[in-house]
Order: sequence, then C-alpha cells, then structure tokens
Amino acid sequence: MELRDYLRVLRKGWIIILALTLLGVALGSLYSLATAPLYLASSKVFVSVQSAGTVSELTQGSNFTQNQVKSYTDVITTPAVLQPVIEQLGLSVSAQSLASQVTASTATGTVVVDIGVTDRSPQRAADIANAIASSFETTVGQLVPVNTTGTSPVKITVLQEALVPNEPASPNTKLNILLGGIVGLILGVSVAILRQTLDTKVRNERDVEAVTSAPILGGIAFDPKAVERPLVVQDDPRSPRAESFRTLRTNLQFLVALDRPKSYVITSSIPGEGKSTSSANLAIVTASAGTRTIIIDADLRKPKLAEYLGLEGGAGLTDLLVGRAEISDVIQRWGSHELYVLPAGRIPPNPSELLGSKAMIGLIEDLEAEFDLVLFDAPPLLPVTDAAILAKHTGGALVMVGAGRVHRGQLKGAISALTNVGSDIAGVVMTMLPTKGPDSYGYGRYGYGYGYGYGYGEEFDNTKASDRKRRKTKAEVPDDAMELTSLK
Repeated sequence: MELRDYLRVLRKGWIIILALTLLGVALGSLYSLATAPLYLASSKVFVSVQSAGTVSELTQGSNFTQNQVKSYTDVITTPAVLQPVIEQLGLSVSAQSLASQVTASTATGTVVVDIGVTDRSPQRAADIANAIASSFETTVGQLVPVNTTGTSPVKITVLQEALVPNEPASPNTKLNILLGGIVGLILGVSVAILRQTLDTKVRNERDVEAVTSAPILGGIAFDPKAVERPLVVQDDPRSPRAESFRTLRTNLQFLVALDRPKSYVITSSIPGEGKSTSSANLAIVTASAGTRTIIIDADLRKPKLAEYLGLEGGAGLTDLLVGRAEISDVIQRWGSHELYVLPAGRIPPNPSELLGSKAMIGLIEDLEAEFDLVLFDAPPLLPVTDAAILAKHTGGALVMVGAGRVHRGQLKGAISALTNVGSDIAGVVMTMLPTKGPDSYGYGRYGYGYGYGYGYGEEFDNTKASDRKRRKTKAEVPDDAMELTSLK
C-alpha cells in the first residue's frame, strides 16, 4: 500500500479509529477510577564505615561501604528488619506481605539507600518508612561484628525522614488516559487497515485498474432516488448524476470517432449495477447532442428498457430475428431528438442462440450503416453468456461496475468471460459512485469541479416539467416511414 492508500483508509475508517480511541481513553479513565490509590513515602539512610581517620583508612572504608551497600539494601526487605516494624506499629500483615510494599535502592557509586513504602494510607506509609530506617540501623549493628574498640564498624545515619505524601503515587490518571488513547488509536488504525485489506469490493478506479487494463471512460454518481427517477437526465438535468452521463457521452464520442464499429454492448458483471438505467440515460444524452442513436434491449431474459422509457414492448428484437416483423414495424422513436428504441419483444426460450445468430449479425451491420451510434442493453456477464456472444460482433463491451456492489473476483470473471470468446472491452464505466468520502464522485479522474447549473441541460430549459414527463412516457412512431426504408 502506498501513502495515499493509507490516507484513504484513514478517511474511510475515521469513525472506527475515533471510536476505538475514545474507548481506550474511557477504559484508561475507568481503570484509574476503579484502582485504589496508593501513596508513596520514602526515607534516606547513609551507610558509612567508622575508622581512625587516616587517609588510607578512609579510602579503604569508603570502598568497602560501596562494595557492601548492595547487600545492605537486600537486608531491608528481610524479616530481620521488617518483623520489628510490624510489632512496633501493630500491623496485621506478615513480613512477606510487607516486603511487597517496600523497595530499597541505591545509585551506583553512592552509599545512600532510598527506602520506599507504598500503602493505601499516606500516614501509615510514612510511619512504616521511618520505622524501617530505624530498624535497619539496629539490624545492621547486630549483623556486623564489633571491632576491637567494641563498636560496630558500619554506621547507619538517617539523612531524610519520610513525610506524609499529599498525592497518591498510583494510579497515574493522566498516564493511564494517554496510554489508553494510544492503544485505542493503534487498534483503530489496525482495524481500519485490516478491514480495507479484507474488503474485496470494487470501490474506486484503483480497484478496477488492479483487475483490468481497459480504459475507464467515466463514473456515474450514485442517486438514492434512481429507482423513482431512472431517467435522471430528463427529470433532473442539473444533478451530478445527469452531468456524469454527459461526461461519459463525451468520452464515448472519442471511441466512436475512431476507425471501429459504431455499436457497443452495455453490460455488467452481476445484476443491480445500474446497467439498464445507464444505457437509457446515455442514449438520451447522446441523441440530445445531435447523434443519431438507437438503443436495443438485448436483455432477452429480464428486459427493462421499454418500462423505463415508457414504451410498448410487446414486439421487438425477438420478432425481428425470427422473421415475424420488419424493423420499421418494431422500432420506435423516443422524444424530440434522433433517438430510436428497439424493445426486446417476447422472451424467447433460446436467447443466446438468437443473439449469436446470423440474423443478429446482419441486423448489427444494418444498424451501423443507418445510425451514428448503436447501443445494446445486454444481460450481466456472470449469470449468462448473452452479452459476451453479442459483444464479439460489435465494437466492444462497455462494462458497468457498481462501486461497492461488485467484488474484484466477480469483475475479473466478467472480464474473462469477454476475453475468452474474443470480445473487445471498449471501456469500463463505474456506477453508483458515492458523492461523499474518499471514493466519491468528484475525486480523481471523475471530478469536473464546476457547478452543475451553468450551461447544463439547456435543451430542457424552455420545456415545462409536464412536457418533459409526457415526452418520457410517450413514444413517437416516425411519421415518415421512408426514414427506415434502408433497413428493410
């Protein structure tokens, strides 16, 4: 993963990261509140050797003390020192239990011993520390043999008596909160990265590029009202979704301008990726730009195009392929532009055979000769082979990829279905792109960065909403049948 991938993960998973960070802070706070406070009191003692006072003796005594002081610190936590303290203060604990509350340490090269005592009572902690210092002095005097003068050569001097602490030494609330927040943050980032790693859905152009090298022709913005208004370029021409179809139209015109067939199959990997609505909207915006366009409902299993365009679909492509009708009898003109529609007709028992028949190949040639652009709305690639068979005889397939809906494995399978039969992939179009977030429409190559209302949809500006609705639902049959005589 590159840096921008991690940034995208942070943008997409910021809620999880924030939630786990706050959870860590809360747990740190709860731990601090639930933990009984402990107070630390400390005293200091100085260990020295009594000598006659010559330089040589003082030096030898100092070296001896430094070598032995580590042993003296170990003595402090033994019952020999602690048991007298328990008896003196009347503590109801054992010497072993009291030893767990006591620490004794000395810095290297020094003869000063720090005695620390932790206890829930600040007063008791100070009393125990002072009592241990006194008991330590007595115990050392008993452990070290006296010299010839009858005195102990090791002298213990109390440098600092323990004071009653004002604040507890633990728990450290600030530190616990900080550590809780850091642990929560690390856990949140880890979960976000793991979630991204395990997510196999196609969500942006980088995911598409990881599967296929086919060009990405555009992206269609997600519209929560797409079911209510499938023909968004007609109903809401200034919306981001409508503008995205105009951008796709522009990119598609570059393909049509090349020396290649004028027909394209619009398909997808699985159902529900916006294939049919995208086909209808693309056909409308293309025709509104002056391109003589025909769209054919080649989904002979679950046709939807006639329903979306408000047409009578009882007769259509199947009747034409089996010879029951002429093209001038089943083709219908839609709207006020050069847009013609060929519905699917009756659902046949053998869709794949019809779409791969010689009659279908001849029809494609006739349509390419008559129209500037021929669009086929075909079934998804994974459930059936219809689209792959049809795409082989056209200029290629336009594969619709539903962002957040199709998995990379499914898209790979769909691409393989096309390449296995020798069909060209004219391009990929991402659909259902979110309008907010790191994968939103407006980021990367899909963004256009301009307002939606300036100069867009002028072909609809002087038309009332009621007229637009009527054009959407009413199909116009050509007045002059001679327009289509060349297709007979």
